Amino acid sequence: MTAPTVDLAADVLDDVHSDVDGRELWSRLGAAGLLRTAYHHGRPAAGVDARGLGSLLSTTDSRASVGATLAVCVQLATALPLLATGDGPADKVLAAALTGDAVVALGATDETGGSDLTALGTEVRIDERELVVHGTKRWITNATHCDHVLVLARHRPGPHFTNFTWVLVPVTASGVRVEPADTDLFDGSGTGHIRLDHVRLSRDDLVGRPGRGLMNFAAHIAVERLAGALWGVALCTRVLTETKRVLTSRRQSARSSWQNEGIRQRFAECLLAARQLRALTDDLADRVTDRHDTTAAALLKGSAALTVDRVTSECAHLQGAEGFARGGAQTLRAQAALFGIGGGTTEVVLSTVGDAADTVIEELAT
Repeated sequence: MTAPTVDLAADVLDDVHSDVDGRELWSRLGAAGLLRTAYHHGRPAAGVDARGLGSLLSTTDSRASVGATLAVCVQLATALPLLATGDGPADKVLAAALTGDAVVALGATDETGGSDLTALGTEVRIDERELVVHGTKRWITNATHCDHVLVLARHRPGPHFTNFTWVLVPVTASGVRVEPADTDLFDGSGTGHIRLDHVRLSRDDLVGRPGRGLMNFAAHIAVERLAGALWGVALCTRVLTETKRVLTSRRQSARSSWQNEGIRQRFAECLLAARQLRALTDDLADRVTDRHDTTAAALLKGSAALTVDRVTSECAHLQGAEGFARGGAQTLRAQAALFGIGGGTTEVVLSTVGDAADTVIEELAT
C-alpha cells in the first residue's frame, strides 16, 4: 500500500466512532476502493498483498474497535480469497463484497470438533441439481450482519480431507436462523451462531469443486494467520503508545512513572517482544502469501498469540487503575485472548511448529 493510499484510508475513517460496527466499516472501506488494496492487482484471486493488508489493518485498528476490525480481517484474509475459487453466484457476491455492498461470514467452526475441522458435523447433500445443507456453525464473525455465509460442510462421512466442500448460503434462505453470541467482548464483529435446518440451494451455490473444501481452506487459513500477526503488530503498537502516554503523565512524588527504572525495563521488554513479532512477520510474510507455507504461518500465529498476550497483560498492569476504564487496557487484555484461539489455538499451531522442528532448526543454522 503506497503512502497516498494509507492517507486515503485514514481520511475515510477519520470520523469513525469507536462503536462503529463491522458492516458499516466494511461498507466505507469498500466504497472508497480500499478493500482491493489488500490484494495484488486489486483481485483476491491474485493473492493477498501483505503490505497492503498490514497497512489497512493498522489504520482500521487505530480507529475502530477490536470487534469491527475482526469483522474486516476475517473477510479480507479468508472469506474473499475463498470466494474467488468459485464462479457463478460466488463471482457476484465477491464483486459486491469488494465494493462494500455485501458482507460474507466465514462458517468454518462447527458445533462439534472445535479446531478439528475434520470432525465437523455440518453436512451437505449434493444431488444433480440441488444442495441440502444441515448443521450449526458457532462463534462465527459477521454472522448477525452478513448477507451470505460461506459454509464448510461434509458431503461424505469420515475425516478424510477430500470429504469436505464449501457452499455459499444466503442468510435469507429458508431454514437459516442466526442468533448473536452471548458476549460483549467483540461488539461490532457481528459474532453469532448460525443454524442451517435442511437449507435447499442450487448446485450453483457450490464454491469450488466438491472435495476441495479443506485443501482450499488450508491454503487460506495460512494467510489468515499472517493477517493476525500483522494486526497483532498494530495492536501492540497502539497499546504501547497509550501506555507510555499514561506513564509519562502519571506523577509519583516529583517524578513521572516513566522515570522509574524498573517500569522502563518492563516496558522495554514489551517493546522488544513487539519488535521481534514485527521482524518475524516481515521475514515470513512472502512465504505465506506466495507459497501458503503452513509452517511459516504457524510460527507467525504462535508468535502473535504469545506476544499480544504478553504485551497487553503487561501494559494493562503498568497502566494501573487507568486500565480499568471502559474500553481500556484491561478490556483489551481480555479481547487479546482471541489471538490465541481464533484461526487455530496456540497449542495446535505450536504442534505444527514442533512437527517441522528439523526444518526450522535447519533454517536457523543457515
